[in-house]
Amino acid sequence: MIIWLLLLGLFTYLIVQRSVANITRTPVWVLWLVMMTPAFIWTGWILMNGENERMPVLLLFGPFIACPILYYLLIQWGRPAKSAATSQPGQPEATASQQRSPIPALDPRPVLRPIDKEEEAALQNCFPWSVYYLQNVEYRPQALICRGQLRTSPEVAYKTIQENIQQQFGDRFLVVFQEGLNGKPFFALVPNTIAQTQSQARLTRPGWAIGLLLATIFTTTLAGTVIAGVTEEQLQDNIGLLRQGLPYALSLMAILGTHELAHYFAARRYRIRATLPYFIPVPPAAFFPFGTFGAFIQMRSPVPNRKALFDVGIAGPLAGFLVALPLLIWGLAHSTPTELGETSSLLNFTSFTPTNSLLLTLLSKMALGSQFTAESALKLHPIAVAGCLGLVVTALNLMPVGQLDGGHMVHAMFGQRVGAVIGQVSRLIVLALALKVQEYLLWAILLFFMPVVDEPALNDVSDLDNRRDFLGLMALSLLVLIVLPAPPAVTQILF
Repeated sequence: MIIWLLLLGLFTYLIVQRSVANITRTPVWVLWLVMMTPAFIWTGWILMNGENERMPVLLLFGPFIACPILYYLLIQWGRPAKSAATSQPGQPEATASQQRSPIPALDPRPVLRPIDKEEEAALQNCFPWSVYYLQNVEYRPQALICRGQLRTSPEVAYKTIQENIQQQFGDRFLVVFQEGLNGKPFFALVPNTIAQTQSQARLTRPGWAIGLLLATIFTTTLAGTVIAGVTEEQLQDNIGLLRQGLPYALSLMAILGTHELAHYFAARRYRIRATLPYFIPVPPAAFFPFGTFGAFIQMRSPVPNRKALFDVGIAGPLAGFLVALPLLIWGLAHSTPTELGETSSLLNFTSFTPTNSLLLTLLSKMALGSQFTAESALKLHPIAVAGCLGLVVTALNLMPVGQLDGGHMVHAMFGQRVGAVIGQVSRLIVLALALKVQEYLLWAILLFFMPVVDEPALNDVSDLDNRRDFLGLMALSLLVLIVLPAPPAVTQILF
């Protein structure tokens, strides 16, 4: 648990430093301490009272509610004061979500005019009155904010104005289309530093990607031998026993690799610059026996629209789940039912309790039939372990929070602000689930430290089509099936 707390502390510090260090004078370590307070309190309780002792509701929910409020107040207390040069009558101060978007927030530095008077007249001509009636242009330290009335569909407006500005100014500006706080869409012209650095920056390092892939295959193979029951002494006496770790390793690598490659190819489809998948090898240990922390890709250019944001977001979980499902069913069919005991849990693969997940309950019953009863736990086959981890990866990524895949999806489906509200509600729901299934407490802590506001697309106004909305709802339903414990009514029917 101490190791997990250290890893969580490092992860949290990186998030805080990246998200708010440039918008407040409050020291990063103070904000980090506030964010880590719930984890410190919960860990202290578990160490003093044991994992089986039920935590008081006030102690569980109190820090979860109080610390975000204190965190927000500390950020606001440390914000630089607005200068007269950048403030305008009646103009509200930017929120934290605006600070994280491509639209620069109010800044105390003097306003610089990125275009001269002649170019400003040319800019007016880039906005045809029948497409977007431009009413005023606001100069910000890092952008031009163009406000007016939308006269046509968002797709036509963005395409027309983006082409006009590119024709007039070349690649000097990124054109961003967003909804304002008043619900009216506005355009922002942001100096395009990406175009200047893309030709010089090396997108990916294939050597690193291949090296990490090989290292992760090795560490997951070692983990697979442990899961298969091979002891360290047996492995030292006969190195050939490593072969017993390959079913787990290859299954897990197939799931994770398919997940990340689906993101990669979806990004390439929309001409988004993305790196190759990078795997994270971890030598198996008692506190983390799985051999890897997963894999990731990095997108190095803006997402063009909400349709692209949705497609890139859903591609990974959907593809990974389609690979994990047959592997999981096969692994469950070759698993051994055992007697349910006090140590049985979702994290104990020698005494595994599928009933803490509705989907796992249904799949276990389908794979094992009458062998699986309400009083049964399972000794999982190594491939079933890989399949369960695949479900965990799918569910965690489908969580509709911030920059997780599910966060991208709800942002694309409902808009940036509504997506942030859904993310906040989702974090509270997972915390409530942790009261029943204690294994979800770590998820609740991880989601608590993630920002709920997702980065906007360049065209962040155009809505999705009905087909994508339906697919998104199905993906969220899959999330519910994975994380929701089997209700008593279902277990009574199955058993």
